[in-house]
Amino acid sequence: MIMPRGSELLMPARPLFIVLSLSVALGVNLMPLGRTPAMPDLLALTLVFWNVHQPRRVGVGVAFLFGLVMDVHQGALLGQHALSYTLLSFFAISMHRRLLWFSVPAQTLQVAPLFVAAHAVSVLVRLAAGGVFPGWSLLAAPALEALLWPVATLLLLAPQRRAPDRDENRPL
Repeated sequence: MIMPRGSELLMPARPLFIVLSLSVALGVNLMPLGRTPAMPDLLALTLVFWNVHQPRRVGVGVAFLFGLVMDVHQGALLGQHALSYTLLSFFAISMHRRLLWFSVPAQTLQVAPLFVAAHAVSVLVRLAAGGVFPGWSLLAAPALEALLWPVATLLLLAPQRRAPDRDENRPL
């Protein structure tokens, strides 16, 4: 496979780091910060990141389980977040090869519709079950998640950029 111009060769992601990053994102989502619709979903952002970069390790099943945890925690309709995260992961995995050819700012524009669709599915399920519309401030959440994509890329790829053994004669 020919690597995109300007990309660097990365070390493999450690499974413990993947689990730790998903656990931290879940912990941040579980924090009682108030129920504002404009709050970005960091777990969805982290799931999409690992679906794009490690689709064989973090798949649709993992997204479904995290969605059930979020449903139980928020007292939402059981399956609301599970469906949203599952669809989000499916579409992220389906476009992961194409997405990696773009630069990080262009990736931001590519993943923004995924986050909008995930929030739309969640709201539609809530409305179908008889819930109330949370307001138009809900549109800020997918925008913030898309804006956090470069930060997530920088933080979550940092451990993979390390050299296995520092050596002055080896360019990797």
